[in-house]
Amino acid sequence: MVQPSTSWFSASRLKTRHLLLLLHLYEQRSVLRAAEAANMTQPAASKLLSEMEGILGVPLFERHARGVEPTWYGQVLIRRARSALSEIGRAHDEIAAMRNGRMGQASIGTVVNPGTTLVPQAIAAVKRDFPDILIRVEMDYSRPLVAKLLDGQLDIVIGRILGPEGAGDLEFEPLADEPHSVIVRAGHPLTQQSRVTHADLIDYGWIMPPAASVLRARLDSMFLEHGLAPPQNIIETASLPVIIHLLRHSDLLTALPAESVAPYLQTAQMQVLPIELGVRMEFFGIIRRRDQQLSPGAERVLEALRATARQLYPDL
Repeated sequence: MVQPSTSWFSASRLKTRHLLLLLHLYEQRSVLRAAEAANMTQPAASKLLSEMEGILGVPLFERHARGVEPTWYGQVLIRRARSALSEIGRAHDEIAAMRNGRMGQASIGTVVNPGTTLVPQAIAAVKRDFPDILIRVEMDYSRPLVAKLLDGQLDIVIGRILGPEGAGDLEFEPLADEPHSVIVRAGHPLTQQSRVTHADLIDYGWIMPPAASVLRARLDSMFLEHGLAPPQNIIETASLPVIIHLLRHSDLLTALPAESVAPYLQTAQMQVLPIELGVRMEFFGIIRRRDQQLSPGAERVLEALRATARQLYPDL
């Protein structure tokens, strides 16, 4: 008789209630508060934690006067537990969707540029052939999207892998790069100049990405490299509709790929300033988890993304 491997045997002894408590402990940093969040007594929560540590043979949390903190072992299990519980929840949603006559669902995350071109066109193609697939789309910057992908909240991300964290668990199919331009409303005072310098850009307010984003760091560096302090009159937002509305009704500036506002450029509602900004981002592409088997609905979306990308980016 074949004996199960030690790792599989140990993992199979972990129950959903163990994993739920683990996440509550991570969020609450207190056995008492975690027990309350999990609707159990503190002794029961302590017993479950001891069971987990006994099954795995390692300490998952350090106990101290202020509460508990996850160990390195605990952080590994927390990340995997969050992903496992997310997958279970999404499986439940997918089964419910199929029971209600839909062919399943897919959750897509995208950065701005492909979110206004590639992703909508691919989704439209899927919906023509498979109208019953439920597709959810989230637009954000790459880091939070990839974090949600690793946690199992998203099936596919169109973005960038910007650091080593989790990179070994991901597959990346490069699609295109993103040169950024300075975008303004039609009739903006700077559009009257035949030549615009970086110093000219400082005199106006800016719509900037959040401070933690890679693009923000590169914009700040761009000004510093030209001997200028980064703009202080700024609005921070990651929302393209908000950016568009602000641009159309003010003299604010922003840096975006021209393709992301192409309809407004084509109808002369916005303009690209005549300056080589010198800010580029790494190639964006299709990002998936290596260990994830996509649902039929997500597979259809993936096929459509690849087919649409071949049309939009012929140099692939």
